[in-house]
Amino acid sequence: MNLTRQVSPGAGRAGGERVNLRPLELSDASDLADAYLRNRRHLEPWEPTRGDDFFTVAGQEASIRAKVGHYAAGSEVPWVVTDSRGIQGMITLTGIVRGPFQNANLGYWIDAECTGRGLASGAVATVVSMATEELGLHRVQAATLLHNTASQAVLNRCGFERIGVAPAYLHIAGEWQDHVLFQRVLF
Repeated sequence: MNLTRQVSPGAGRAGGERVNLRPLELSDASDLADAYLRNRRHLEPWEPTRGDDFFTVAGQEASIRAKVGHYAAGSEVPWVVTDSRGIQGMITLTGIVRGPFQNANLGYWIDAECTGRGLASGAVATVVSMATEELGLHRVQAATLLHNTASQAVLNRCGFERIGVAPAYLHIAGEWQDHVLFQRVLF
């Protein structure tokens, strides 16, 4: 199964630079720690509260080991979004359920300096394609905070439909917050 792809970001991507999506590796720990550290304030409102150790190489090594373990078990596929400067984001399918459900949850983030250039939309579209073609999933779901209109726009552009609101859905930025739920039925 080939889970590496070139991403086709929107027309606003400067210089048409090559952007890749590839599975996360333990060797990414240092670059990922740097990416999280430089995006700490940017991601804070949208993610769980993180301790200082999360932003270290050791913290990322532990996180990657857990993700690789989930990948080996078939319940998660974590990717990094890279360009010539290194890691510019992550996108992950989690909670993969097989059998009659064939479903996964989608989560992603893009470097603050890369937002608004179509990179998130390109990465989401690429993962949706792989979810269908390589992973054989029937449905992908995603959730955004009510006020995360940028992420909602990405999901809409990628063919997701809004299916409702879940009260107190996830513990984000230190509190239980309502989320808008989206889904994309793949076949």
